[in-house]
Amino acid sequence: MFTIVAATVFFAAFLLAASVIIGMFALYHEKMVAALLFEPIPQEPPVYRLRISRRRAAPSRPLAPTATRPHAFAA
Repeated sequence: MFTIVAATVFFAAFLLAASVIIGMFALYHEKMVAALLFEPIPQEPPVYRLRISRRRAAPSRPLAPTATRPHAFAA
C-alpha cells in the first residue's frame, strides 16, 4: 500500500513540475524569442578631441645662484 501511495505522490509531483515548465514556456515564449533575436543598437565609439599645449618654461624672476657646500668637506 505504501508503494502505491509513494508512486502516486511521485507521479503527481512529476506532472506538476512538467506542467509548470510547459506553462512557463507557453507564457514566456514571445519574450524568449524576442530576447534571442534582439540585436543591440550599435554605438559609435566616443571620439576624444584633445589639445595639448606646452608652454615654454620662463622664470617669473631671475634665480639667484645658491651657495652649495661641498659635502666631502662637511664636518
